[in-house]
Amino acid sequence: MSAAAHATGIVLHKCMASDCWATKYDRSGSSTATLFYIRTPLSHQGLQHLGIMKIKDGWDMADLHPGGTRKIHPDAYGALIEALTTINWNKLAYQQDLRRRLREHPELFARLDFTTTKRETSTQLVNALLANEHRYRDLAIELMTDISRLDKFPNLAKQVDAEDLLAQARSAVTNLEEWVGRHAAIAEERENFSAELAERRDEVSRRRDFTMVVGDLKQDFLRLHAMKNRQQAGREFETFLHRLFALFDLEPTLSYNLKGEQIDGSIYHDTNHYIVEAKWLAATIEAEQMTNFDGKVRRKGKNALGLLVSVNGFSEGGRDLFKRGTSFITMDGADVFCVLEGRIRLDELISRKLQQASRTGNCYFPAAEMSL
Repeated sequence: MSAAAHATGIVLHKCMASDCWATKYDRSGSSTATLFYIRTPLSHQGLQHLGIMKIKDGWDMADLHPGGTRKIHPDAYGALIEALTTINWNKLAYQQDLRRRLREHPELFARLDFTTTKRETSTQLVNALLANEHRYRDLAIELMTDISRLDKFPNLAKQVDAEDLLAQARSAVTNLEEWVGRHAAIAEERENFSAELAERRDEVSRRRDFTMVVGDLKQDFLRLHAMKNRQQAGREFETFLHRLFALFDLEPTLSYNLKGEQIDGSIYHDTNHYIVEAKWLAATIEAEQMTNFDGKVRRKGKNALGLLVSVNGFSEGGRDLFKRGTSFITMDGADVFCVLEGRIRLDELISRKLQQASRTGNCYFPAAEMSL
């Protein structure tokens, strides 16, 4: 029988060809405990899975716990999703940033779906890191550390809503920085690897991923619906829509007043720029209001498009007026709720409404009439 030459820590002993066990040594070199006994040969891959690294004539397993390598806390992964999602606003800048950060791991970059939202893509990446933590642990720590040190966000600084976007990014980076700082202590946790891995996957999926954010928005929409102060609900609805549009990477800007001039809100989708107006009135929007919005859109130019949102819908007279020719598409509360329930994605909803308007000239094509 031979033992690996190592003064302290945990050492793997090998006996004959089929028996292995690990013994923990204190700083004096005295044996303190036998950690496990394996009656099977261990391949090099199996040793790596246990976190064993070959040294000279032995196997170093310092700080080994079941599963081997030190674990990254699930909240740190959640913080990484949030930071990746918020440090860039435009999807092209986001994609280029990830390409640069993953240049040493093209197999990871190739697996990412950039046709989805930034949050969904970030979740895909983090789930890949988590599922293969024994392989990508160093990369995960590198990403967390590098992003936590960011203090400039050039893509955000170019946006109309730069102040708000920068505040969100700094908050996300600060949160990630706190987890990076705590990593040394977190790494010493000694829990069962399989149970912890399953728990972490569950935690990440429940945390700030796409589905949970949609759920939060749904609860917020129901809260606004129940508010007695309808004027306040109307004001908060615009902010709600901004969050919903941002979740689907529609690059929204809020409407605001600038030196007495009303600057319209807008979104950007599939190369199209939409002027956005949102209403939460006690009743439906009437033909006059729809005509005013149509005029506003047309004054922007012949290629301008509009999105008119009215939670309580549109009057029959208004719908008839824009049945055979329109510069805008419409969305009502039922449409919004279909998105929040996951029956249709917001970007797909907008695309199908625009296709219908282009074919028929009709501004009104509710989700209820679509094949979902």
